[in-house]
Amino acid sequence: MESVDRSENWRWREGPREPGRPSSSTSTVCWPTRPDASTTRLGDWKSFFDSCGDDPIIEEIERLLELLDSSLKVVLLTGRPRRVQPHTVAWLERYGLRWDLLIMREYGDYSGVDEFKRGALRELVNEGFDIRLALDDDPKNHAMYVSEGVPCIYIHSGYYL
Repeated sequence: MESVDRSENWRWREGPREPGRPSSSTSTVCWPTRPDASTTRLGDWKSFFDSCGDDPIIEEIERLLELLDSSLKVVLLTGRPRRVQPHTVAWLERYGLRWDLLIMREYGDYSGVDEFKRGALRELVNEGFDIRLALDDDPKNHAMYVSEGVPCIYIHSGYYL
């Protein structure tokens, strides 16, 4: 994976933090798709991402975040492009969801989402993060986390069959 300017790609909620404390890494918390999303929209990625601020919350994820130990850092690792970062942050604020670090795809990154997340996961580990758990709604990403030695809970969002 190429080196990226983390000042844009990695957004901390309250400014940069030191790595090394246990983290809960999740993408599903922030990236639930609408269970009623039509399959005709799946090929229209621009519209799909442009409307991401309208997505409903997955209530189980909201509750899980409430129950996590406050000493854990919550890393939101998503395949969304960085151009929708304002929509994503506004969505998080609207629902009052807990998060510490938001990692999004760099402009022009069209790699498979599992490969993007694998590269970001390895960067997190190299930076000293102790990734304790991942949550994901994509079976390919679930398999990737498990292959990297990170326990992962599959969350059915209605998007993947």
